[in-house]
Amino acid sequence: MVTEMKHILLFVITTFLILNCSAQNWDINTLKKINGIDNSFVTGYSKTLSKSEPYLAVGVPVILGSYALMKNNPGLLDDAIYIGTSVAEAVVLTSGMKYAVDRERPSDRYPDLIEKRASVSSASFPSGHTATAFSLATSLSIRYSKWYVIAPSYIWACSVGFARMNEGVHYPSDIFAGAVIGSGCAVVNVYVNKWLNKLLIPKTDPKIVNY
Repeated sequence: MVTEMKHILLFVITTFLILNCSAQNWDINTLKKINGIDNSFVTGYSKTLSKSEPYLAVGVPVILGSYALMKNNPGLLDDAIYIGTSVAEAVVLTSGMKYAVDRERPSDRYPDLIEKRASVSSASFPSGHTATAFSLATSLSIRYSKWYVIAPSYIWACSVGFARMNEGVHYPSDIFAGAVIGSGCAVVNVYVNKWLNKLLIPKTDPKIVNY
């Protein structure tokens, strides 16, 4: 599990270095176009999507877990724990990377080009909103692999990424890195949960017979 997570982080950091060194113009020019969409519908949509992220990322696993406890449903509780821990892992990883990379927000670095439409205090890379959104979308899609779960989940997650760029607080590379981290956490967490279940709930030896 640790090896897979290291691969994800290495991929994300390498991508950031490539974009930062050789494609900075693409990064800021793409952001400028998305941020430049400033009609009231789009900016209102972006604001709503950005605000929805923490409520859904926390609320979905909490509601699932609460309902599972009420109905005494171990399977649903396992789903809630898996989804919640996937989101938590994304939060921890993005917080650590923000501190390590310490990339300046685009609206702060290019105040004459990028309009800032959201209040932010942390560093830019990677996008924490996008990471948790994609972690939630991917973990939901893994546990409930139906089109009516997968499609809305990823449409919402992609919309969150778009919203953060439209608000001028993230570069496209921040969004891409957040999506990779979030999705990667959900995938790796499948194996983490299997390992924990084996560790915490050991199988009974079939050779041992109780009379």
